[in-house]
Amino acid sequence: MVFEKTVVVDCKGHLLGRLASVIAKELLKGQKVVAVRCEEINVSGTFIRNKLKYMAFLRKRTNTNPLKGPIHFRAPSKILWRTVRGMLPHKTTRGQLALGRLKVFDGVPPPYDRTKKVVIPEALRALRLKPMRKYTILGELSSEIGWGYGKVVKNLEDKRRVKAAAWYARQKSLTKLRQQAVENTSGSLKKEKTTLEAHGYSVQ
Repeated sequence: MVFEKTVVVDCKGHLLGRLASVIAKELLKGQKVVAVRCEEINVSGTFIRNKLKYMAFLRKRTNTNPLKGPIHFRAPSKILWRTVRGMLPHKTTRGQLALGRLKVFDGVPPPYDRTKKVVIPEALRALRLKPMRKYTILGELSSEIGWGYGKVVKNLEDKRRVKAAAWYARQKSLTKLRQQAVENTSGSLKKEKTTLEAHGYSVQ
């Protein structure tokens, strides 16, 4: 990942652990990272297996006072955040500063819906997981274990896609008009050049 002011990562189709490890390394280098569409992250293994593993995690608590932890996050974005935190020395100043450079979101909220997004090839499921292997979508798992905003995020994403398609069509038409204008202008300039040369003027 090239060092930039802020890198926006589109998490769709990425494996959770591989994605978190790359993000953790970049955060320690000083890179600011924004992760969007966390509900589309993939986890290797069948849905039932991952659900049973998370249900076992939910049963872990402090016997004397459960409020002391561990805190069990249900939202996909917070699950990614907690995974990245586990790969950082978050109890030191260096780790806390690195974790502060990370932002995570379900869906693509403004202003990140208008910014360029990147993918991480070494974390893509299509490249790193064998085709016959089962996998789970993190948003579906979160909805099963208590995350109640899956439908809300889906509706907002549908609206965003409609707006993005309209914007893309408008930009495409503007680009086409711009190219036509350049071609027409270059054609008229060629005609003027030949006319001037015919009258004995030297045109460069």
